[in-house]
Amino acid sequence: MMETNRLRLPLLAAGQAQKELIRNEALGLIDLAVQSCVESADLATPPATPVAGQCWIVAAGADQAWSGRDDALAAWTDGGWLFATPGAGWRAWVQDRGHMMHFGDAGWADAPARGDGYYVAGQRVVGERQAGIADPAGGSAPDAEARGAISSILAILRAHGLIAS
Repeated sequence: MMETNRLRLPLLAAGQAQKELIRNEALGLIDLAVQSCVESADLATPPATPVAGQCWIVAAGADQAWSGRDDALAAWTDGGWLFATPGAGWRAWVQDRGHMMHFGDAGWADAPARGDGYYVAGQRVVGERQAGIADPAGGSAPDAEARGAISSILAILRAHGLIAS
């Protein structure tokens, strides 16, 4: 079967019978792949009672109707399961994780920017924004250089939005 290069959508052939089937399959794949939103990326077994329109990223070791479809996007339709094989750069919002995932050479990976911070290699390196910190003041023997250095650090953290003003 002929298909498009990037999304692998089925193409119609000249004189082809039942063109509506191919067209409908292509529309289903577009519906699955564009602006993807999935329920989870942690299931290897299809859910028992999916609802038409729900999608999943198939986890490693898939079985039953998902067998051999590791890393695919799986959508439940009125006609059964529809699968799309992701390509480099595909992204999907994952409902149960509350953040995006992206597909690359190593498969699906959590996006670094999440609601609770920024992650590098799975480790949070920047957390949620914290309350404001007052500039240094007071003390019996103030050190002007130390206060200046601390004030500069606080100003930079505020400018980057890491702490509130």
